[in-house]
Amino acid sequence: MAGRFVPRPRTPALPATPRAGAGTRVWVPPTGAFDLGLVLGPLRRGPADPTFRTGADGSAVRATRTPDGPGTLRVGPGDGGVRAEAWGPGADWLLERLPELLGASDDPAAFVPRHRLLALSQRRRPGLRLCRTGLVLESLIPTILEQKVTTIEANRSWRHLVRTHGEPAPGPYGDAPDGPRGSRLYVMPDARTWAMIPSWEWHRAGVDSKRSDTVMRAVRAARRLEEAAAMEPEPAAARLRLIPGIGPWTAAETLQRSNGAPDAVTVGDLHLPGIVGYALAGRADTDDAGMLELLEPYAGQRHRAVRLILLSGRTPPRRAPRMAVGRIAHL
Repeated sequence: MAGRFVPRPRTPALPATPRAGAGTRVWVPPTGAFDLGLVLGPLRRGPADPTFRTGADGSAVRATRTPDGPGTLRVGPGDGGVRAEAWGPGADWLLERLPELLGASDDPAAFVPRHRLLALSQRRRPGLRLCRTGLVLESLIPTILEQKVTTIEANRSWRHLVRTHGEPAPGPYGDAPDGPRGSRLYVMPDARTWAMIPSWEWHRAGVDSKRSDTVMRAVRAARRLEEAAAMEPEPAAARLRLIPGIGPWTAAETLQRSNGAPDAVTVGDLHLPGIVGYALAGRADTDDAGMLELLEPYAGQRHRAVRLILLSGRTPPRRAPRMAVGRIAHL
């Protein structure tokens, strides 16, 4: 079941001047549990992500660049479903694809747990659905920034680049106060702007030349890469991997978000094999091959299995200090 749309009058979300493209929709999710935070959580790159905000009422706001231009989308509970408001040239595009974003095409019933841990995790988190943004670059670029560095470093780089070279989000969230305690949202740069960022700005953002060069190659092929959002996961991954610097890890992490790919298992990760091995077999020294063997019973749903493992909180005990956070900009 894909749920259904209930149209509502076009009104602004906050007491602000209405913007062109502002609109409202209410989507009634399919029957069953639905957890907005679990669905949209993977799209947030750290607590200070300049493209994403959450509210105390359970709402989420994301600023993005659609094929029609910048757009801001706010989603939250309302009217027996999910109420969404959008602003900017990309507003209609975002509202039309709201069901896909919130996992309407995902099928949680296709997952059959074969381990007690996964059965318990699924029972405790019944509202998990895999989102599908339909946008490749917005997930690909921050994933490239995460290559071979800590999450803290990557989030810091993403934050600096988007705030420095992006643009304020359409609508009231782009008009909010800026600064460390402000709530202004930004839309990430377009492909041309990414390509124009000088080398010293990448250095200032803490991004080495290997990652910045990969981003440059990706944005030069932006149109072809965005086409992967409408492809099946395997050919989509092959399309992404044609770009030097984009390997299996980067392709999987991107397609999990852009395509909602339930079987896009992440290989080449420093910690994930050990987490999966410990959770399913008590072996913290598991490598990629061992992880794939343990996940074989979930073929077709391996990414969902990994999400449920991570949500279970069962991780191997730490035996070494955390990886040091680097400061490339200070070199």
